[in-house]
Amino acid sequence: MQNALMELVEKTGLRETVPHFEIGDTVDVHVRILEGDKERIQIFNGVVISRSGGGVREVFTVRRIVAGEGVERTFPVHSPRIADVAVKRSGKVRRAKLYYLRDRVGKAVRLKERVRGKASEAEAAAARVQKREARKVKKAAKIEARAQRATEGPKPKAKKGAEGESAPAEGAE
Repeated sequence: MQNALMELVEKTGLRETVPHFEIGDTVDVHVRILEGDKERIQIFNGVVISRSGGGVREVFTVRRIVAGEGVERTFPVHSPRIADVAVKRSGKVRRAKLYYLRDRVGKAVRLKERVRGKASEAEAAAARVQKREARKVKKAAKIEARAQRATEGPKPKAKKGAEGESAPAEGAE
């Protein structure tokens, strides 16, 4: 009974669209800030150094350097205060937690960029559509060639000579 109630509460708090980002990505987190009766968006940009939890409790931590000091903020993934998470750059990492970046200073904090073959998601999507269209055209050409061969009929086979080689064509020496 208690678990069913907890699951119901958790399902109501989940977002429909969870932004896709990974550890090591440089992101812009658009946070809704309420000041009196006004609402504004504040952007916090930095590197995602950790992601933990699951369901409604899932959180991620973003780190950046401000005036020579490291600043980390932890955000719930499903929070209504988060308007958007935009991935600016993908970092190439081999760890689930990047806490070692806390000890690094200056250019040592930088991560190598993960290259996915295309510069942006839009280009990647366009390439997928183009590849799909090319496959359709190739398949249609293959079907057309098969249909054309079927209408021509079977090709005559070459007769074998006494030595096992093919017999010379008529009129050829």
